[in-house]
Amino acid sequence: MTETSSDSRKPVSVGGEHPQERAATSAHKASKSSSQAPTPASAHIKRATGRNPHKTNPYSFHVWRKRLHVSDVTVVEKTTLKRAVAGTVVGNFMEWYDVGVYGYLAVTIGTVFLSDASPAIQRLFSLGVFAVTFIARPLGGIVLGQLGDRLGRQSILAFTLLSMSGATLLIGLLPGYETIGFWAPVLLILLKLAQGFSTGGEYAGASTMVTEYAPDRHRGFFASLLDVGSYLGFAFGAGLVSLIEFSLSPEAMTSWGWRIPFILALPLAGIAVYFRTKVEDTPAFQQAQNANEEQPGDADEHKGLISLIRDYWRELLMAFVLVAAANTLGYTLTTYMPTYLTTTLHQSMAQANLLTLPILLIVAACIPITGALSDKYGRKKILFIGALTGCLFMLPAFKLMERNESATTFLGLLLIAVPVIFFVANLASSLPALFPTASRYGGMGLSYNLAVAIFGGTAPLIMEALVSATGNVMAPAYWIMFTSACGLVTVLFLAESARRPMPGTLPTVSSQQEARDLVATQDENPDLDVSTLIKDAEENGTRTVPDGLKAAEKVVDHARSEHQRIE
Repeated sequence: MTETSSDSRKPVSVGGEHPQERAATSAHKASKSSSQAPTPASAHIKRATGRNPHKTNPYSFHVWRKRLHVSDVTVVEKTTLKRAVAGTVVGNFMEWYDVGVYGYLAVTIGTVFLSDASPAIQRLFSLGVFAVTFIARPLGGIVLGQLGDRLGRQSILAFTLLSMSGATLLIGLLPGYETIGFWAPVLLILLKLAQGFSTGGEYAGASTMVTEYAPDRHRGFFASLLDVGSYLGFAFGAGLVSLIEFSLSPEAMTSWGWRIPFILALPLAGIAVYFRTKVEDTPAFQQAQNANEEQPGDADEHKGLISLIRDYWRELLMAFVLVAAANTLGYTLTTYMPTYLTTTLHQSMAQANLLTLPILLIVAACIPITGALSDKYGRKKILFIGALTGCLFMLPAFKLMERNESATTFLGLLLIAVPVIFFVANLASSLPALFPTASRYGGMGLSYNLAVAIFGGTAPLIMEALVSATGNVMAPAYWIMFTSACGLVTVLFLAESARRPMPGTLPTVSSQQEARDLVATQDENPDLDVSTLIKDAEENGTRTVPDGLKAAEKVVDHARSEHQRIE
């Protein structure tokens, strides 16, 4: 059995010598003796296999390769899995912490870095700088995704975390426009570009790593924890800004108070880096890399951008649409609702924050539940519920908020949160399962970040423009319904991945007993297509035949060919 630990990832033999390994020993002896004196071909086979060559051999090496064995199954220790999950969740927390901090300080940022401009220009500048992050994300997703498939998930994720947190810290230390003039907004834009580039590799890499580590039967639950980190990070950042604004005067906030949340990124990053450096690369990636080193050209090698698009355009398109639908909902709740409540419904900022932050905490608490439900009932069913409620709940939600009462506004926000809980929670487990190991990081980086840049980051702008152009406060609801309907159609074409191994890899479980049970029941298990599973794993280089069996197989094949030649 292959057991994954923090110290070693070498295969560990469990359960004693396999019958075919004993056959391999016999084959080796047969090979030695055959070099000393001529021996009939049938004797070669009999010595190699222990059976009459003219009779059917149920334990032949070719049959062995068509079956799952305990040595094929990867067992991930609980401590290793906990470190992997913690190391990925902290990165998502840091990413969305910055989104929450910057989003809630947008007005102040405009005042500090473009102090000579009018308030309207300052707001446009601040929102434009926020959009710059999403312009750089696709490039980061492409470059870092390709590097992650070549160099490993762990090293690239360490880089993204350090880059994100470093840029956040430097923003907090930047002098304002009154101090360095023109260079203040220029440097802010450059830092946000760097931040967006590194963010492009964060979610794609984190979801790839945690899904490759997670046991097949619980992948939905563990992958959903990534989005728990996202919503907790946003809520923490937004809540911290609100607390500082409540404690300081507007003058103090503009002078130095706005810097506090950005500078606090340093100790938070220190904690995050500690967790992330404790995580090694996934067994699936290491196996694929070893296969490419041992037999270059035989395994499914890393693909460049053009090859990735050519070979997996359907998967990329499905991932793009699902991310667009889910993130339109997600960004509506996190970044657009405060604007909608204050500018369209004319509520105070304090009231808007008081209503939206508890909703984010509710979402964070419910996401693991829907992740676990997808493990039990399937990803497609849970995603279908998310897309369907996105179509059905939006009109009632905006109608409730239109009444402009605290209770009805809260209920409206809660209705928007329902599809987010079902939809967003299952992207991290569903999307990586569309791609094989060698192209998983790159495929995720390209599809996810393009969709977020086009639909997620622009969701507030699109919906605010729709309200301005039509004068209809219900316009955002129709936009969300449109994107959710696109997601609903895409879910119908999505292959079910719950409780199944990732493409190109063999099963991953959480205990040795589970590995034995899985092998014993492989013929009755509805979640295992054994022949396809083994074929894909051998093509991707994630299944290796024991050396003893390889040697025996060569001897047997040679003996049979000799037998046929003599006859």
